[in-house]
Amino acid sequence: MHLDSFSASGFRSLTQVADIPVSRPTILAGRNDGGKSAVLTALSFLVGVHRLTDEDRTYLQGDGATGRRCEQTWVEGVFTLDEAERALAELPRTIKIRRIARAGESACWEYFGRQPADTRLHGLDRLLKQPLAALVAEFGLAPASSLKEDLLAAVAAYARTAPQIEQWQPLPKSLETRLPRLLMFGGKDERPDDAVRTALNSCYETHLEDEALQGQVRQIEAEITQRLEKEADSLCQHIRRHCSEFVGVQVRPEVSFKSGFKRAPLEVSRADGEPVDLTRSGQGSTRRIALAVWEWTSNLLAEAELASAGEPDAEAPTQTIVVYDEPDTHLDYRHQRTVMDIIRKQCALPHVSVMVATHSMNLIDGVDIADVVHLGLNDHGRTVVERLEDDCHDGIDFHLGQIAAALGLRNSVLLHERCFLAVEGETEQQCIPLLFRLAQKMSLQSAGIALWACENNEGALHLARYLVQRKRSVMLMIDADSRTNKLFKDERLRKAGLDLDKQVAYVGEALGFNELEELFTDERWAAAANLRWPRPAPLTWSAADFTAHRDTKKFSARILDMIKREAAEASPNGKPAMLNGLVTTLTAPEDVPQQLREVFGQLQKLAH
Repeated sequence: MHLDSFSASGFRSLTQVADIPVSRPTILAGRNDGGKSAVLTALSFLVGVHRLTDEDRTYLQGDGATGRRCEQTWVEGVFTLDEAERALAELPRTIKIRRIARAGESACWEYFGRQPADTRLHGLDRLLKQPLAALVAEFGLAPASSLKEDLLAAVAAYARTAPQIEQWQPLPKSLETRLPRLLMFGGKDERPDDAVRTALNSCYETHLEDEALQGQVRQIEAEITQRLEKEADSLCQHIRRHCSEFVGVQVRPEVSFKSGFKRAPLEVSRADGEPVDLTRSGQGSTRRIALAVWEWTSNLLAEAELASAGEPDAEAPTQTIVVYDEPDTHLDYRHQRTVMDIIRKQCALPHVSVMVATHSMNLIDGVDIADVVHLGLNDHGRTVVERLEDDCHDGIDFHLGQIAAALGLRNSVLLHERCFLAVEGETEQQCIPLLFRLAQKMSLQSAGIALWACENNEGALHLARYLVQRKRSVMLMIDADSRTNKLFKDERLRKAGLDLDKQVAYVGEALGFNELEELFTDERWAAAANLRWPRPAPLTWSAADFTAHRDTKKFSARILDMIKREAAEASPNGKPAMLNGLVTTLTAPEDVPQQLREVFGQLQKLAH
């Protein structure tokens, strides 16, 4: 059974959030108190780990609702079943399963599917022999014998032929045992002991399921303790290899069948034998120990996958979802990269998914944008989810995440920048940041502005449309002669949601120019050319050399040819390098053309 996505209602700040993916990995990003921990705990509730309390139920809002909590809380998942699981209850490949807690009732699992309209035929696997016999008699059935199993088989066969309806119904016990296993590693203040216990607990559960232990009162505690000590020894060796300053590393598992796997206190010491109190050591040390534990867990998961693959008749392993809450806190950059390597290694395993709650731009930028879930709070303090979705029209199947990456926009930029400036291509992409900094006395990043080049790519308009629909500030700056480009036709820009008067700037049009290069005076061009690409002595460039090309349709192409033909030595390698050479000679805000300064001022207003 594989959990693909989940939704939640009435759980803490999650009044109603939908379709949170469970990927390889899923990244939960957003502000503090935005709901990341609530999402992770809701997942824990769905798979049966978290026990719901009244404090988990969402407060109602509206008139007369002050202090009252919701009547029911549920978390619903979309699951994919394997062939064996489908056969257990004759279910489709994909089903919805939810865990719901109604007021005054215990939490229970339900699935949405077909069942007989006759309520007497519900929950047959929970009926005793006498009620089954009564149903056999009532419906005139002919079971193979009077044994309960044959009675149940006869009634179940009849139930499949009866009129059906689709509704929520109890999840078969056989499927409850196939729900995903959760490995939750705590947040930035997690103690190493807790990380060790989480890692070894998966071993503990595996040993409890060992057939050799069944029917022997789960085997004696000493045997399980001994097994865990062997696992712990392997873990200790791994910690020593990664944290060489700790020579003595020892874990002492404690097992109680009554309360489960209780504790696994971690004891470490330095080379001189002096014990180390991890509660008083630096956060960096404790996090690096946790890092070693997580890496060891990756090896354990990989071994489980190999063991399953080596047994042709073995039951497919249940899905394991590894959860990390801000795993890179207190780690230097090198160890942050190690965290990402561990996550990638775990995600490569067929039955493993990973969810990470983080503020780290490195982690956010390291995955597909489609797997980033951005969480925030609405005006009522409730969590809302923002995802980059493929909602393109006209039958064009663009994946917006791939488009964003192709256009040079990082995931973190899409989530956090306040304004987006789209330009035509490489020339503008190189020069606009320099011109903006000179004119506005700050960088584009400092102003909260993301720059991206359209490169005559239709995907750019789909991305612009997505941003506009989600109330993000967008401006398109193109050369006046680009009106003839089919990509930038007025009708297509309007279809992308752009306001032609407020969100589109045609460079040079008001002055009768065609392109960005024409905004700079002939005197400025001559000065830059003499500095960057001088003519053979005693010749120099003059303003007239550039004025001579003003009456041509493509000013930039003509002056590039002229400079390359007549420069004494190095000449610009293309238009981007030529304009960049000019821009780098500017020294004062007034050197930036007036129209560009006006556009930059408008951009700053949009970014506020």
